[in-house]
Amino acid sequence: QVQLVESGGGLVQTGGSLKLTCVASGLTTSTYILGWFRQAPGKEREFVSAISWSSGGTYYADSVKGRFTISGDNAKNTAYLQANSLKPEDTAVYYCAADLLDYNPRDIYEYDFWGQGTQVTVSS
Repeated sequence: QVQLVESGGGLVQTGGSLKLTCVASGLTTSTYILGWFRQAPGKEREFVSAISWSSGGTYYADSVKGRFTISGDNAKNTAYLQANSLKPEDTAVYYCAADLLDYNPRDIYEYDFWGQGTQVTVSS
């Protein structure tokens, strides 16, 4: 049974930082993409960042480029999202997801498994 568990969310002031962690378990392959998505109230879920274990590539949405950094440990099936210079518009539930197709990290429909999410709230 595949599980993804996020942690590290919380309440932070504008300009602050948080580090989110995603731990995946139950996957039988080591070549997949771990991605981060977020969903704010009343909005659609959107791509934030992803890391491909097969290529080592990292990917970012334009809205977070330069402020967020994704990293991880393939052996531990763990990905981290360091979020700096946070803004109120970053407020959302952040979800971790696994993409076994390993083709287009920005395509939400490619992702096979999802975590329950962790709330990030940035106060102004």
